[in-house]
Amino acid sequence: MGPIVIQRVYDKEPVRGTVFLVDRMWPRGIRKDDLRLDGWARDVAPSSELRLWFGHRPERFEAFAERYRAELADRPEAVRPLLDAARKGRVTLLYGAKDTEHNQAVVLRDWLEEQAAHAT
Repeated sequence: MGPIVIQRVYDKEPVRGTVFLVDRMWPRGIRKDDLRLDGWARDVAPSSELRLWFGHRPERFEAFAERYRAELADRPEAVRPLLDAARKGRVTLLYGAKDTEHNQAVVLRDWLEEQAAHAT
């Protein structure tokens, strides 16, 4: 199992491993040609309803994470490519949120790591 790392799409750091954009919407100001992606995993992103409810409000993060984890559990086909890639090596999850601690990529990374640990 390779590491699963998260990185803000706007960071200038080089992206390594198998790279997935995990936002439902394409990040503002980024051209599709500017990203080296192995996949746009928009189906693993939080539902529009959940995303709008959360609104990147840190005080809602715990409830958001719980609800998002439930959504992920209901989408095994959507998360399978990410887990398969992680079994082969490093995976980078790109996201656009400004808050680096309270966003869906943090929850997704932790959830994927837990799923991978249970599968072994």
